[in-house]
Amino acid sequence: MRFLVLSGLSGAGKTTARGSLEDLGYFMVDNLPPRLWKPLLEELKNRGVERAGVVLDARALAFFPDLEEALRELRPTVVYLEARPEVLLRRYNLTRRLHPLGAGNLMREIGREREILSALREKAHLVLDTSELSPRALKDALARFLGEEAGFILRLLSFGFKWGPPQEADLVLDARPLPNPHYDPLLKPKTGLDPEVRAYVFREEEEPFYRALLAVAGLSAEGARKEGRAFYTVAVGCTGGRHRSVAVAERLAEDLSGRFRVEVSHRDVEKE
Repeated sequence: MRFLVLSGLSGAGKTTARGSLEDLGYFMVDNLPPRLWKPLLEELKNRGVERAGVVLDARALAFFPDLEEALRELRPTVVYLEARPEVLLRRYNLTRRLHPLGAGNLMREIGREREILSALREKAHLVLDTSELSPRALKDALARFLGEEAGFILRLLSFGFKWGPPQEADLVLDARPLPNPHYDPLLKPKTGLDPEVRAYVFREEEEPFYRALLAVAGLSAEGARKEGRAFYTVAVGCTGGRHRSVAVAERLAEDLSGRFRVEVSHRDVEKE
């Protein structure tokens, strides 16, 4: 199992980094006492988890006496985030949050926190100054260091408008202008997964309409990936969610799989 410790100064981007690591498949836990790391890893390994990490900051100070032994025994990869004092001060002023070490002079607490974590910083395999890093740049830096590709996923979901549009959709495409197999007695019992239905839906004269759907889905997903999104959901709807939407979602998955990692599902394909 790959085990990672994410630490650093409050306000240096640990929340963003934690989310990025979760996108890369890490099971992350906040401020778990070091003596509990080994039992956690054993339990996760038994459940098939291959990547895990803990977020450790100055709030766990009471448990730091156990830290040296845990690091020596488990040999995790340690990532430490920091930023310039004036940047941390500006971020705290923007969020209006209290420093985890107390409500005293903020610059003094930042300095005290830096001192508390100095020993852990010395053991870090990667030290990142996030003063000038965007969330996307931080995510990319972590992915490069860990030798892993940031896991953007394009989710394609077919549905029927009669059952209501899916709430999780980022983009909804309407496949109802395509020919409807529902009115063909031979095709009605089938679904958009059957080749006969696909041939009916994608007649030659309908190709420009499908190509427009493909272009919109591809451009939208590409924009989401550039923004640093972990996934983007395109929902394709028809009246009942059995024929046209299923056929379109499957074909989109085929055509876009060369550009994205694609997941496809059909919410209403079994409904009558």
